[in-house]
Amino acid sequence: MALATRTDRRPSTTRTLWGSTVGKKAIMAVSGLVMLLYLVVHMIGNLKIFFGAGEFNGYAHWLRVMGEPFLHHEWALWIVRVVLVAAVVLHAVSAYQLSRRDLRARPVAYAHKRTRASYATRTMRYGGVILGLFVVWHILDLTTGTVHSGGFQSGHPYQNVIDTFSTWYGNVIYIVAMLALGLHVQHGFWSAAQTLGAGRASRDRALKTLANVLALVLTVGFISVPVAVMTGVVS
Repeated sequence: MALATRTDRRPSTTRTLWGSTVGKKAIMAVSGLVMLLYLVVHMIGNLKIFFGAGEFNGYAHWLRVMGEPFLHHEWALWIVRVVLVAAVVLHAVSAYQLSRRDLRARPVAYAHKRTRASYATRTMRYGGVILGLFVVWHILDLTTGTVHSGGFQSGHPYQNVIDTFSTWYGNVIYIVAMLALGLHVQHGFWSAAQTLGAGRASRDRALKTLANVLALVLTVGFISVPVAVMTGVVS
């Protein structure tokens, strides 16, 4: 008597989550919120430049020693970097794959564009590319000093920031990227709330207002630094 052998196996939860459209949207939402939290903290840290070189350089030094003596020197900073890189990669790959799925499902473009879509919604893909390129430039400029102007000084972030925003192209790159960031946050926060089930008819106005406020605060907060350098408020 032959025994039937079951060869089919249930797919793992992780594989199902990553393989489904709903799962990819959820991953995009969670990774986006992780990056949003980082941006808020990063912006607050950037604003310390208005309190002088000692305050700003001291903050940069603290980032490298936070967690000591429990953690080794710069370990906490590297943990943050690894989590952030993972969030960026998951967000970007999910966005790309969802975009490809959307194009395959709708190979022929709409005869009439959906006019109800906001400018932020229509430019999400381009904004993501702009921000990705900006991150690479930002790291090469102020972290490694590879493309930095004026002579990169390790351990002197205040002077490095002044150098960057003392050039016209440094200001243009940064301000354009921050405007793209604002649009990305405005739509992305709203989409994340809907994906994660926070969206309700009774909450729509509050969520849209919060998305607009977050986008405005981040945009103004980040852009205030190059503007301050250009106008001599920070020097």
